[in-house]
Order: sequence, then structure tokens, then C-alpha cells
Amino acid sequence: MVSFKGAHFPKDVILQAVFFYLRYDASYRNLEKLIAECCVDLDHTTFNGWVSRYADLVADAARYRKRPTIRSWRMDETYVNVKGEWIYLYRAIDK
Repeated sequence: MVSFKGAHFPKDVILQAVFFYLRYDASYRNLEKLIAECCVDLDHTTFNGWVSRYADLVADAARYRKRPTIRSWRMDETYVNVKGEWIYLYRAIDK
């Protein structure tokens, strides 16, 4: 579990900022403008501290909660005729 003890902002704001930075490859200054639209006025250096502090912790927590998969899996693919049009159909199956 990620601890937000001592943080000056709600954890929702911090997690949203870290998510936007990592997911959309936004710069800190663009992130500053984006979060300012949500009525939270912050400096771009604050985001730098949040990303360096919380990015690894969030990734570890997500890895911990991720369902384990079996290493053996099969890929099944075929073409199916749907209403006179051939459509490519595929699926991945694990044991």
C-alpha cells in the first residue's frame, strides 16, 4: 500500500498527476496547466517530486494486485464469414 503520510495534498490529486505524467508522457509544465484546470494551483517542480517519490510505489502496488497468469498460453486465430464479409478473429487462451 502506498503511504501518503505527510503529503500536503489529497492522494487523489497526487495519483492523478502521476498517472497523467506516466501514461500520456506529459511534461511537468503541461501537467501544471492540466491540473490548474481542476482548480489546484501547483508548481511544476511539485510534480517532479511526486513522480520521483510515488511512481515506483504505485507500480509496485499495481504489480502486487495484478492477477497471476500461467506461463503457458495459446493463440487461436481464424477467419470467420459474417454477413458475407470475411473477418479476422483471434483470441489468447491460457491454461
